[in-house]
Amino acid sequence: MADSLVIVESPAKAKTIGKYLGSKYIVKASMGHIRDLPKSQIGVEVENEFKPKYITIRGKGNVLKELKDARKKVKHVYLAADPDREGEAIAWHLAHYLELNETDTCRVVFNEITKQAVKEAFKTPRKINMDLVNAQQARRILDRLVGYKISPLLWKKVKKGLSAGRVQSVAVKLIIDRENEIDAFIPEEYWSITAKLQHGGKLFEAKFHSLNGSKKELGNEAEVQEILNGIKGKDFVVANVKEKERLRNPAPPFITSSLQQEAARKIGFRASKTMSVAQQLYEGVELGKEGTVGLITYMRTDSTRISPVAQDEAKGYISEKYGADYVPEQPRVYTKKNSNAQDAHEAIRPTSIMRDPDTMKPYLSRDQMRLYKLIWERFASSQMASAVLDTMTVDLQCGDAIFRATGSKIKFAGFMKVYVEGNDDGTVEEHKLLPPLAQDDVVKAEGIEPKQHFTQPPPRYSEARLVRTLEELSIGRPSTYAPTLETIQKRGYIAMEEKKFFPTELGELVIQLMEEFFPEILDVEFTANMEGDLDHVEEGTEDWVKVLANFYESFEQRLEVAEEEMKEIEIQDEVSDEICEKCGKPLVYKMGRFGKFLACSGFPDCRNTKPIVKDVGVECPKCREGKIIERRSKKGRIFYGCDQYPGCDFVSWDKPTDKTCPSCDSMLVEKRNRSGARLQCVSCDYTEELIEEEEQA
Repeated sequence: MADSLVIVESPAKAKTIGKYLGSKYIVKASMGHIRDLPKSQIGVEVENEFKPKYITIRGKGNVLKELKDARKKVKHVYLAADPDREGEAIAWHLAHYLELNETDTCRVVFNEITKQAVKEAFKTPRKINMDLVNAQQARRILDRLVGYKISPLLWKKVKKGLSAGRVQSVAVKLIIDRENEIDAFIPEEYWSITAKLQHGGKLFEAKFHSLNGSKKELGNEAEVQEILNGIKGKDFVVANVKEKERLRNPAPPFITSSLQQEAARKIGFRASKTMSVAQQLYEGVELGKEGTVGLITYMRTDSTRISPVAQDEAKGYISEKYGADYVPEQPRVYTKKNSNAQDAHEAIRPTSIMRDPDTMKPYLSRDQMRLYKLIWERFASSQMASAVLDTMTVDLQCGDAIFRATGSKIKFAGFMKVYVEGNDDGTVEEHKLLPPLAQDDVVKAEGIEPKQHFTQPPPRYSEARLVRTLEELSIGRPSTYAPTLETIQKRGYIAMEEKKFFPTELGELVIQLMEEFFPEILDVEFTANMEGDLDHVEEGTEDWVKVLANFYESFEQRLEVAEEEMKEIEIQDEVSDEICEKCGKPLVYKMGRFGKFLACSGFPDCRNTKPIVKDVGVECPKCREGKIIERRSKKGRIFYGCDQYPGCDFVSWDKPTDKTCPSCDSMLVEKRNRSGARLQCVSCDYTEELIEEEEQA
């Protein structure tokens, strides 16, 4: 008969742990938090040392009754929520509700849900860590004070439904600042000269580098012409050859933020989707005869530490699979990028490297498989030997000009045999070999190509780029990034087009008011220091009430000034040329989660809405009568369809063009992925490179 009750957050986690612990344990799920601050009021007694007023979350009645009934039947209760601040807070709330003694050793934590890890954890239960609880409380109350004090002010002065928050406001400001940089950017002209050369039957390229022994930038066509005149009819002679060996080291195993970034780059996952799928992998997947197993370690971490046990297992696997040469001489130890990073957990890794992606494929959904493969490959490569590259740099003299050619080849693949880290630009490093060249060799010129370029503005933020920036600035914590990005889109402060963030007029207005009346909330250094204070609370070196009091003293003064001086702003909807087909009133532009749309100005009497149609300038290939327009799915994804729908049901995820296939005369569509863009026929296998204006200098 069971004598112990174990409480976790989710049914999936309960199912996995229940199989490991056996019949002496009843395992139940709390379904996340059971208590929280009330939604209808601020719920914080500011004058009473910021005492929070917690209430039972609506809808939890049946769950709590089940937990209380189970509590009566057992001698011991173990609280096994996730191993972080949120998990500690959930355990603390459960202890209060079930009237447990906080000094009892009722808290059990594990970084991975495997049989060995779970059983070991239950051998060493501990007390609830009140430093962790207080750090979570401090963050929750801090965000509540900012949100529930500033938001009503924005409702009163601007419009209902607006909100402000510490991390979300900084994120919106970053996007606005980047847009301002782009608007203010003045392109500068520059030129390049590429020599198409040939030696020993092998073609290669060299770029103009210097003149008369000094590096020279080419700023205009006249300078280019001067160089061309100086080299006309002259030989290219090898002046210098440098060959060297270069080591390339693997990227560290994933932490939360790097997982979100790489999942966005390589498999196109939004941050929220990455965390959702990772939670599934962590809590457990049914593996046939093996039962339910947690496949990855805890996914909310900013530590790159790896346990010696996992390193030893990886060493054995790599040696057997790839050979002893692929094992580094010493186990790899990665340093923390962020000095504030916590080291309570390991990095994100597979719970066993022996469960490789091919073995797991039959048991995982498509999304689970893609993310697991990414995590597995990143971890495996992080434990492998460095790659060795042979590099060659050749300077060629032509008159007074020096042209430089570079080449490389992989001498030993090392970690690159398994995985290479992506980048925000989606480019892939190419390894081009140069022909064997020696000093004084004369090289034949096949052609000289001068080309005009213009410098480009900084790129707009993608999710991956914004997450990386927030992490670098120590704004928020990795676990907060996904919900933050969701919130600022739902509020209509930013919109996403072609996977890039754009600020909206509403977002710009709110940030303008925040900058005027609450500049410290938008100050990157202030926000980062606040995160540091919360970390000190977690470490037990700072009192959480003191942290809140220090913040609130100046914040309260700012509120009083804003209440008096902030002027009421009436946001006028922009009127369109279109008329509502239901009531005859003009349609106006509104901002929604996925950008602008049209809505009836007669709201709430008339609730008619319609998307803004963007004509792509292509005739429908199916009905030959309609035009192709850009549409959005319910989830905000862009697709293309005929404007005669439902009379014509032509749809395409790829953008149709007005070009036709030279092989079968069918339509060509634009195909885009991380390696570039191309035109592809909808009917046959014909493809061609898509030539666009240069995007990046």
